[in-house]
Amino acid sequence: MRFSDAEYLQSLYEQWQHNAAGVPPQWDRYFQSLDTEAAAPAGAPPVPVSSGDSGEISSVYRQSRVNALTWAYRDVGYIYADLNPLKRYSTPELYYMYYTMESNFESLRLQDFGLSEDDLDVEVNTGRYFEPKRAKLRHLVEMLQETYCSRMGVEFLHIQNKPMRRWLIEKLESPKARRVWDAEQKIRLQKDLIKAEEFERFVQSTFIGQKRFSLEGSEALIPGLHYLIYSAAQHHLQEIVLGMSHRGRLNVFTNALRKRGAETFSMFIENYRPHTYGGSGDVKYHLGHSFDWTNPLGDKIHISLVANPSHLESVDPVVEGKCRGIQRRRGDFNRKKVLPVLIHGDASFSGQGVVAETFNLSQLKGYRTGGTVHIIVNNQIGFTTASRDARSTFFATDIAKSMPVPIFHVNGDDPEAVIRAVDLALRYRQKFGYDAVVDIFCYRLRGHNEADEPAFTHPLMYSMISEHERVATQYGRKLHEEGVYSYDEQEAFLQKYRGVLQKELELAKSGWQPTLHDAYEHGEWQDFESRYTPEPVETGVPRERLQHVADTLNTVPEGFEAHPKLKRLVEQRLAQFAEDRIDWAFAESLAFGALLLEGYPIRLSGEDSARGTFSQRHARWWDSSTQKPTSYVPLRHLTADQASFSVYDSPLSEFAVLGFDYGYSIAHPRILVLWEAQFGDFVNGAQVIIDNFIASGEVKWFRASGLVMLLPHGYEGQGPEHSSAHLERFLQLCAEENMIVAACTTPAQYFHVLRKQMHQRFRKPLVLMTPKSLLRHKLAVSSVRELTEGHFQPIIDDGERYRDADTLLLCCGKVYYDLLERRAQHGGDSTAIVRIEQLYPFHGDELAEIVERYPQVRSIKWVQEESQNRGAWTFIESRLRTRLQVDRIEYIGRPPGASPAAGTHNQHREELERILHQAIPATQAKSARA
Repeated sequence: MRFSDAEYLQSLYEQWQHNAAGVPPQWDRYFQSLDTEAAAPAGAPPVPVSSGDSGEISSVYRQSRVNALTWAYRDVGYIYADLNPLKRYSTPELYYMYYTMESNFESLRLQDFGLSEDDLDVEVNTGRYFEPKRAKLRHLVEMLQETYCSRMGVEFLHIQNKPMRRWLIEKLESPKARRVWDAEQKIRLQKDLIKAEEFERFVQSTFIGQKRFSLEGSEALIPGLHYLIYSAAQHHLQEIVLGMSHRGRLNVFTNALRKRGAETFSMFIENYRPHTYGGSGDVKYHLGHSFDWTNPLGDKIHISLVANPSHLESVDPVVEGKCRGIQRRRGDFNRKKVLPVLIHGDASFSGQGVVAETFNLSQLKGYRTGGTVHIIVNNQIGFTTASRDARSTFFATDIAKSMPVPIFHVNGDDPEAVIRAVDLALRYRQKFGYDAVVDIFCYRLRGHNEADEPAFTHPLMYSMISEHERVATQYGRKLHEEGVYSYDEQEAFLQKYRGVLQKELELAKSGWQPTLHDAYEHGEWQDFESRYTPEPVETGVPRERLQHVADTLNTVPEGFEAHPKLKRLVEQRLAQFAEDRIDWAFAESLAFGALLLEGYPIRLSGEDSARGTFSQRHARWWDSSTQKPTSYVPLRHLTADQASFSVYDSPLSEFAVLGFDYGYSIAHPRILVLWEAQFGDFVNGAQVIIDNFIASGEVKWFRASGLVMLLPHGYEGQGPEHSSAHLERFLQLCAEENMIVAACTTPAQYFHVLRKQMHQRFRKPLVLMTPKSLLRHKLAVSSVRELTEGHFQPIIDDGERYRDADTLLLCCGKVYYDLLERRAQHGGDSTAIVRIEQLYPFHGDELAEIVERYPQVRSIKWVQEESQNRGAWTFIESRLRTRLQVDRIEYIGRPPGASPAAGTHNQHREELERILHQAIPATQAKSARA
């Protein structure tokens, strides 16, 4: 009989088992791969199907097929897992058909791996982590089924990082790594389920017809959150920052975040009167909450839930930014002490683009928070939209697979599986500093809200839901049968909790006033005032200090090879200071430097912010002599004890980045936080953050922000998309002194307004229309003296020379320089120009006093470069008439237009010439000279 390749290979394998050093190195590596979780090395020799004439399968080949089967379970086991509480769709075929009407994923059948039923009783190697190390194939398949296809399925093979994959495999497969829940923990789980279910039932029967967006069908979220909080100290966490939408929020308040039932119930019966506290307030399922929890060992954990609007997922980057700010405050630069947790809905997780934007921030230097634990309350439905119509992917979580993020799919009817998934997610985050996703498959017992009828659009689903046994009933029966927690004990606890809710309701009916959780009452904010005050704030800086800042900013360190153009800029700025001609970017750097020396840290982020869109800032220098990315930040080298300066080039995102920086600002009122748009109109992409957080967050949720928004704005013939920062939109949002909107015309004004933002006793968002062409305009300069003295001026008068003018032009922003050049070109003193630098809050009394200085004025005109339906006109016209007590203010500017600006430079120039001629006619100028 011929000695076959299979027999030779079998003999080599047996020899290797006794003495690994006795076989060639390449075969040693190959045989090792058969006994570990690693795949076979590339280029391994082909393995024959049979050994000898008998056709008996080679044990080496069989082991390779077993390994392939093991990897298949790791790869696609989650697809076959028992994830769906609604059993009709629990089989893989029907489940997948529910979404795509076809099945094309990998099979787990033995025959598809070259194995058969005859191999089930053959002993094989089970791999590195399973116990025992050798077992019958039948037992290995059972272990694989239990690990990857039970009520938790895990996606992780998209993760290319080998240590991450090995860690996950170990935690999933090793019996030593699996958590075992004792009787006390199981009872606590059931108590959480009872409370979650009873809270919804109590509210439903007590406040009939009122919206609450119940958690019914998803009650497993409560024990999941509870476990996260209970185990936080074990992972050295000191603070958890939560973000979630309205679904289940009231239940989370009461049963996970220890908010008294009286607080919630009093809002149902409308004891809550937010306007009496100076704000509009918000609906109860949008409000935030915070509390300190102390575990039995005395470890204190601070838990906060960030307030949010109805715009699903918009709170995600806000939570991340707030968490980053808190990490800085706590000195948590390893990002292991403060944990962000985001609770999502399935439809919004796959549907809202800000989710992908937030994932993209997660590992960026300026935005990482050490990983986020994501929990998806997967109701398998949107408002009325079915999953098959809501996304193109199989799972709602597929968007997360762009990152090395494990996804733990889990059946919401199995609270122990939910806890295990949360535990693994938290451990992964703490180990690797990356996000992890827990996808809780559950259902929504009622419609989108309690008044909605879901059976209109989903009769089959809601027929099954109506017949489905609740999770507290299922798990309660399991514990009763195990002898852990009897039916009588469960009923006694239910009655006790029902009594607690009843007492809280009676307390609410007696006139209980809910806690406002006003930010000004505690922590970092308690030293600040809540009201805007118009009094000027002295912000001048001694010349010696400015000189020091200027010298440091313009000194190239020894051995650093600056770009030739940067060298010229450094020389020019040193000359600017000596010649008393400070331009815009230099004034900004001097303002930053002075604040840093005074102990105010600065964070600046945005698209291309380090260099500046217009190559004006150069806050970070790059060594041009080497391929090695060596950089130098001059503002970090002022003194040894200065405050920190951070500047980050953000990803090409406005929504998530602005939300992040807003979140950072509410956590840190003593840091100057600035977000800069590449061009002003790019702010469009962040409108949700502006409308729902920046403009209204303080009056809705009593959370203030000192965020500064830098929005390049100005009509210079660059087309519709690079001209307007949509000043009119911000002014339309202005009310109740909620924010400051300004358009500075000089570098000194910019210098002072930045410094004022930190030196004033209150914090309000500051929206600045910043320049483009004025960055290098020969007239847009300030003297050093203007920086050493004075303060920001909301309105700038024209001076004594023009006191006899008969025409008064009011304007803001860049058009002032166009008017100035027009007046200089044509001569004459008959036209005065007054600049309104701060549009809101509007300093009308100050403007009225200035106008009184022009007794000869017969005509008052508002001049703007924007079209009539844009810019400040629609906001300011009525205010001017009221404050100045005139019947009419003449408008001069572009006519109303659907597009923000002209598409060609020639058309732009023609329109500007018409504006300037209308404002200062040539005939008027000649008459004035005569």
